Amino acid sequence: MHNKIDFFTELIRKGLGKCVAKLAVTAPLVDCVGVSKGEVLLSESPILLYPATLASLTSYCSACFRSLSPNVAAPCHSCRAAAFCSPACAAASHPRLLCAALCNGGALAAAAPIESIQESLLFLLSAYSLPEPSIHAILSLSSAPAPAPAPGTQDPAGLHAAVAALAPPHMLPPGFSPDFTAALLAKDRGNSFAIMEPYRPGMSLELLKARAYAVYHRASLFNHDCLPNACHFDYPDRPGPGNTDIVVRALHDIPEGREVCISYFAANWRYTDRQRRLLEDYGFPCECDRCQVESQWKDDDDNGDDGGNGNEDEAMEEEDGEEEGEDGGDDGMEEEGDKGGDDDFPHAYFFVRYLCDSEGCWGMLAPLPPSPNGEPSHVFECNLCGKMRKEEDEMPDEGTSGMPH
Repeated sequence: MHNKIDFFTELIRKGLGKCVAKLAVTAPLVDCVGVSKGEVLLSESPILLYPATLASLTSYCSACFRSLSPNVAAPCHSCRAAAFCSPACAAASHPRLLCAALCNGGALAAAAPIESIQESLLFLLSAYSLPEPSIHAILSLSSAPAPAPAPGTQDPAGLHAAVAALAPPHMLPPGFSPDFTAALLAKDRGNSFAIMEPYRPGMSLELLKARAYAVYHRASLFNHDCLPNACHFDYPDRPGPGNTDIVVRALHDIPEGREVCISYFAANWRYTDRQRRLLEDYGFPCECDRCQVESQWKDDDDNGDDGGNGNEDEAMEEEDGEEEGEDGGDDGMEEEGDKGGDDDFPHAYFFVRYLCDSEGCWGMLAPLPPSPNGEPSHVFECNLCGKMRKEEDEMPDEGTSGMPH
């Protein structure tokens, strides 16, 4: 598919709006031709897929991560711990080092007794199973600064030792070393996107978890904005090939020369939670227009949002795959922004129009792609719960839109 964004031209330009302080390692993705609302900016297959936890192995296909039906699930012939949804997926199999580790009885579970360690160890076993060009593609991505190990996690040296103990030596790639492992872990933290478990109506984001994680080469170049002008979709349970592809669509018209940005987490998070997450996981504070407004609010104004929970690390966010950023949420919305009618929060209309109002969801609403003749769609789709809403439908009141107060 032809992508509107030219990833391989000089993208840093002057006069594109206020630049946000970020990791100065990746040029921003700038729209070079103008984009219509709903237009597909990118459709890309992952470099790497890996299960979120060991528990995922019994619920999702280990090759394509569709939900498993007990009637058709076929266990891996080697490890018997993983399962596949079809003969084609069984033939594709799953990462060979992960399979070898699972063959070793309960050693993998013993090495990673909690989910936070499992995620990193499953990533390493899967990444080290890749062919050399794919490993180098991951290493070419930007890195976030390494944080201090959090309680309940393991440092890179401990994870490296775990991989060395679990994987047969002859299966490890050339150059396998503690430094190599630390470099891979740095890429995972800042570039992995969560593929979520199926959404159930009324389900709180706090309870919604990832079934798998994916690393995409080009999608990882999208920078963050707290009022994004694009959002990403995945359709892991749809039939046919490409179910783990990432699809990025424009929320609204994006003029030529404007950077295309996504949000790395649910857009209704509070200012303090957003800043904390960005600093801890990506190494930068956000200074977008929204953050500048909300940074002036009193502390008690920032504590009353029912929907914005900064601990919802599995959701939306982990739309993680991303470095740098610039203000990208306002162009194409300047007239709409005046409709919010909130002097303290001039971007309120964004939440009314683009934040899903399904109970407990808070996903992003983007128009469906334009018709083949270029006619824009007037139907919006939520990228989390899948709800469809017509543009002419009555929108929720601002008080129920999930915007932080």
